[in-house]
Amino acid sequence: MKQPTPLLVFAGSTRAESWNRQLAGAVADIATAEGAQVTRIELADFDVPMYNADLEARGTPRDVVRLKELFHDHPAWLVCSPEYNGSYTGLLKNTIDWVSSPIKGDATWASGSKPFAGKVVGLLAASPGALGGLRSLGHLTPLLMNLQCWVAPRQFALSRAHEAFDPNGQLATDTARSNARAVVEQVLWAARRFQAP
Repeated sequence: MKQPTPLLVFAGSTRAESWNRQLAGAVADIATAEGAQVTRIELADFDVPMYNADLEARGTPRDVVRLKELFHDHPAWLVCSPEYNGSYTGLLKNTIDWVSSPIKGDATWASGSKPFAGKVVGLLAASPGALGGLRSLGHLTPLLMNLQCWVAPRQFALSRAHEAFDPNGQLATDTARSNARAVVEQVLWAARRFQAP
């Protein structure tokens, strides 16, 4: 029997009523149903300051190391990205900047690419607008590819997010569920092949 694929799921938002946090919850449930071993995290649970090289020189924050470990330990990720001013959030960029920064003199984290290289990443977005946050995904894709991630070609931008969820926080329409599932399935398909001996 195949071992379930470890899958990390998170949103690039900490807002209490974030549509992308709701989307992350919905796709985590879909991925669990597809047989993945899902770890869902909230970036608000990590004490990560704005990136500053002088601060880093005094020691990498412990929660940054925790994120490095989580990113590294999961061969596949699903990232739900809000769109701010046509791009991804400062929170998401700051998280990636910290996690990709090498820790000098540390045998484990001396390479900044270690948490990213070879990861299979599925991208989704949610927005009340008609494009569903699609432009944020267009900016996030090359950033992750530059860090040696394999970004799944299938992506999903959920438009009219304010009316897209049912009272239980699940996607309300068959079309939305099908589009989200297609991203999940492609990520798991690729991750299983990359992990194959």
